Amino acid sequence: MAQTFDTILRDLKNKVYAPVYLLQGEEPYYIDQISDYLEKNVLDEMEKEFNQTIVYGKDTDALTLVSAAKRYPMMSNYQLIIVKEAQDLKALNKKDSANDELNPIEVYLQNPVPSTILVFCFKYKKIDGRSKLAKLFDTKAVVFESIKLKESAIPAWVKNYCTQNHYKIQDQANNLIAEYLGNDLSKVSNALDKLMINIPNSETINTTHIETYIGISKEYNVFELNNALARKDVLKANKIIQYFGANTKANPLVLVLANLYSFFYKVIGMHAIPNRKDAGVALGINFYFVGEYETAARNYSLPKLVSIIACLRDTDLKSKGLGNTSAQTDAHLLKELIYKILH
Repeated sequence: MAQTFDTILRDLKNKVYAPVYLLQGEEPYYIDQISDYLEKNVLDEMEKEFNQTIVYGKDTDALTLVSAAKRYPMMSNYQLIIVKEAQDLKALNKKDSANDELNPIEVYLQNPVPSTILVFCFKYKKIDGRSKLAKLFDTKAVVFESIKLKESAIPAWVKNYCTQNHYKIQDQANNLIAEYLGNDLSKVSNALDKLMINIPNSETINTTHIETYIGISKEYNVFELNNALARKDVLKANKIIQYFGANTKANPLVLVLANLYSFFYKVIGMHAIPNRKDAGVALGINFYFVGEYETAARNYSLPKLVSIIACLRDTDLKSKGLGNTSAQTDAHLLKELIYKILH
């Protein structure tokens, strides 16, 4: 049966365990959270020695796994078996066929051992929902699908993560983390944990903290570049790209181009929305930046914006070696792009 992350974690904290768990989906963060909790909390240290088994999908097979699952625990109420990287376990990827012999996992799911907690961590994809195996999981196991968050949802996730850990974070700092670290929740949570280790929760996390402990410049970043371009501030824009050119590892061209494309694509959208108050919701723009997009829409006509999108695509191709006849570096390509945008 399908369950949510919060429901599963609540049951685990109340020591309500299911015989089988299928944790699947594109976002590994929540899968790791559940499996880590089980690994740390189901058994005590003495019980773990005899009753906790962790295997990897590519290193085991269905018969060995099922044989282990059928064993009874030793001096414990439960045995715990966690299959990490279960997407590499062949038995979970087999297609239904009338000629195939029975899948051992299918057989086990029909009558799982109550004293065994068998956990499949099936990352980055899902089991084929049309298969017999998937239907058995749905009826005989706890199934959780970990969905990848959209990048527009990351600021809210960051704020909630901070609140749960009794911290506050400035909007600008929040958006800086979201933009630079993207929607990889493991990466984002690790960065936030690093901040929280170094900052007392009496302080609000700000851009200075992020620059100090994560290494993202509070003055020379993609947000400041967008702002400078929106205002057509030639001097500031060039200072920022010079900084990017000297710090390419922290500011890779692919990230800068993706951000600029997203920014100017939304500026085009501002031209199409008569009521600017609705633009934030319609275009997925954080309220903190709506004014910046309005400024950009006033400073760039629709034909100019179309030209900018074309320049961005051309720069992207050149950065990949297509049409870059003079072998320009990423720093030179970015400098040329910004000149074309501003003139």
